[in-house]
Amino acid sequence: MNDQAPDLSSLSRLFQLESLARAASTPEALQFLIVNETRQLLAYRQAYLFLSTHPIKRDCELVTASSVSVIERNAPFVRWLEHFIAEVFDSNTIATQRILDISLCPEKLKSGWKEYSLPFLLWTPMILPDGTFIGGLLLAREIPWKENELALCKRLNETYAHALVALTGRKKIHRTPKSVRVAAWVTVLMVLLVFLKPIRLSALAPAEVVPEEPVIVSAPINGVIADILVAPNTYVAQGDVIFRFEDTELRNQHIVAEKTLAVAQAEYRKATQSAFQDVESKAQVSLLKTQTELHETELAYARELLSRVEVRAEKSGIVIYSDKSDWIGQPVQVGERIMDIADANKIHLKISLPVGDAIVLSKGADVDVFLDADPLNPLKAVVTRTSYKAEKHSQDTMAYRIYADLNNQEQGKLRIGLQGTAKVYGERVSLFFYLFRRPISFVRQFLGI
Repeated sequence: MNDQAPDLSSLSRLFQLESLARAASTPEALQFLIVNETRQLLAYRQAYLFLSTHPIKRDCELVTASSVSVIERNAPFVRWLEHFIAEVFDSNTIATQRILDISLCPEKLKSGWKEYSLPFLLWTPMILPDGTFIGGLLLAREIPWKENELALCKRLNETYAHALVALTGRKKIHRTPKSVRVAAWVTVLMVLLVFLKPIRLSALAPAEVVPEEPVIVSAPINGVIADILVAPNTYVAQGDVIFRFEDTELRNQHIVAEKTLAVAQAEYRKATQSAFQDVESKAQVSLLKTQTELHETELAYARELLSRVEVRAEKSGIVIYSDKSDWIGQPVQVGERIMDIADANKIHLKISLPVGDAIVLSKGADVDVFLDADPLNPLKAVVTRTSYKAEKHSQDTMAYRIYADLNNQEQGKLRIGLQGTAKVYGERVSLFFYLFRRPISFVRQFLGI
């Protein structure tokens, strides 16, 4: 059979996918089918579905991806993909099927290609019979694409485009009766009056009870941890040994340094005694003295390293680290953070506010905390400081770090490590702004105003 023509099994899978697309009951179900079930016909590792956001500019937005339940708009790979599509295509070329590789990637996006993309991409647009562009499907894999696969993908995308429009519908203009228009205006006015009601702006974010100004216990030497003498979250007194390093090598170095120094001292004494009779020995005295001093320094250094084999607590408190098995037998470097020692009575809240939910906060802002261990009894806290810029939080999301002090009476009920949800309160705004803050932010970013 010709390598450029699909075989009967491929045609059978094509017809089956077209049937499934027509049977989809919701746009979400169809989008899920497009990115996940298309691999029945085409072999790929990743699939991204883009939908057009502008009828003339044909700008595209990522709406779903294979093996991903929810698209995080602020995730770095989502921003890179949308930027990549916008840079590679214009309003004309975006409606053409195209194979992409790193040679077509703009120079400023190549670092992102190596991090987020596979070597070979296939872009196939979704076009209606009348030529309307509604989006496109981007497939990625490790091996080059074949001509027969391009034809199959193009045919399948025509069916997907038709099914999407059938489910979402086209906008139609209907003339509304006058009575309905009057009622609509009255409703709008009433809604506007409600929207003018002032309300406190707030945002929800994950929170955790953390120690305030903990003592960081770091590795004083390069070595391998032999044993940790205290369990996580247990009390330790100042001066207690909390962990030990393997000391075999350091002990041997100390013994060798002692013996080397003894030999050097003996040679120095011998040269000193012979210096009165032997001119050559007299010339060696200064050199042997210097060597003796050097070996004394080496012995002192070996003794100091050996003294650091046992690491002691600098203050009394609760020892915080992951688990003994994570550290015992592991090599560590000087300055590497091993654990923290915290005062159980000095705690505060660490709140990670996602960038998409960020609001203007000031020192002293109120916080309600709903801990997972006791969600029915919220705690009160007050913001003390916030981070200047967002930091990487989890799952490729960015968040602002906020610290808040708890009520003194409530601190005794809590322990370090408790987690929950914090409701952070900002300034008072209208109900309209409270409800439409995100759409307004999106429109401003989209329009650049």
